Amino acid sequence: DFLPLECDACGGVFCKDHIRYDDHKCSSAYKKNVQVPVCPLCNTPIPVQKGEVPDIVVGAHMDQDCKYNPAQQKQRIFTNKCLKPGCKRKEMMKLVCEQCSGNFCIKHQHPLDHDCKGSSHPTSKAGYAAPTRTSQTAFKSKGSIGVPPNGSLQHNR
Repeated sequence: DFLPLECDACGGVFCKDHIRYDDHKCSSAYKKNVQVPVCPLCNTPIPVQKGEVPDIVVGAHMDQDCKYNPAQQKQRIFTNKCLKPGCKRKEMMKLVCEQCSGNFCIKHQHPLDHDCKGSSHPTSKAGYAAPTRTSQTAFKSKGSIGVPPNGSLQHNR
């Protein structure tokens, strides 16, 4: 089954099992093997001209033209550090206190949780939520039942 096949890169004669460049470790494969190497640092495709060794071209790119920035790899999503003394948590978004304008984590975002020194006295958590609820229920739908000033509800049948 030996069919003499000539390698188009190096000119050597091989059987069908060894005609591929990798199978006979062709030293001239870079002349014919059309592959575009990618820089391992910046993931940019590096153009290689015929007759050039890809490893040398990529190495030259890494030494001269590479746009790799190691600081860019270390960019973190969670950059908003909590200002509560002793807390090391960081959040993805800023959670700014409305009273003191400080940035805090979820655990310390309420004025009572970070000993707020803001302009007004911090209310309790329940007291803080009550005005928020009333402002959210400002709209009234048709047919809503009103509550008399004495607070008692009577059903008329």
